[in-house]
Amino acid sequence: MHRFFAKMENIKGDNIYIDGEDVQHISRVLRLKEGDKIVVCDQQGMDYSVAIESISKHTVKTRIIEKENSKGEPSIEVVLYQGIPKSTKMDLIIQKCTEMGITRIVPVITARTVVRLESEKDEIKKVARWTKIGEEAAKQSARGIVPQIDMPMNLEQALQDSKQLDLVLIPYEWEEKVSVKSALKGKEPKGIGFFVGPEGGFDTFEIDKAKQNNLVPVTLGNRIMRTETAGLAMLTCIMYEYDQMQRSE
Repeated sequence: MHRFFAKMENIKGDNIYIDGEDVQHISRVLRLKEGDKIVVCDQQGMDYSVAIESISKHTVKTRIIEKENSKGEPSIEVVLYQGIPKSTKMDLIIQKCTEMGITRIVPVITARTVVRLESEKDEIKKVARWTKIGEEAAKQSARGIVPQIDMPMNLEQALQDSKQLDLVLIPYEWEEKVSVKSALKGKEPKGIGFFVGPEGGFDTFEIDKAKQNNLVPVTLGNRIMRTETAGLAMLTCIMYEYDQMQRSE
């Protein structure tokens, strides 16, 4: 069934109103009509089965049939602190991590970050684009929320931000002893984060600073992964370890 997101303020009594670009998609692309059923999510983890009551130029009015908690949301909060990569790699990272269940993605400017956002306007434009990519991936993967994409932070800001989480890991190619599995084993965090460097990884002084802020360096094995692969590998390990890859009833 086709899936859409709605703002909380557009849920009024037994009706949900869909606006924006989705109106044209519903009417002109999907050619849905009155009486057709779709799923609308409130971006807070609740799914509504609804029937279309009317379609106008700017609004689709629907009637709620039933609601339930979104099955596509993991029970654990996971935050990715991603060193900003070149080209469109960030698009892929956001898309795939959204499909896997990420809660939040923080773009991080590190010592080896090549991409430079020249102004706040550039940052706002980039984040808006990344958020749109996350929204489309969330629809496709039956998520109950659209992952939050933060404004870019420098490494120091990101390290301070990560202190709100119960456990924070940082994959590092020169770590030899601590595996992801051993770092996660026996822990039951409500919130977990991990840092991934850009192309070229982290500088040694950045790893030292991470350790000083209680981050745990881990190895991903003998193979060197690209920045767009490492985050997805880490997220898969976390979701598997905490039983987030099983179907719920």
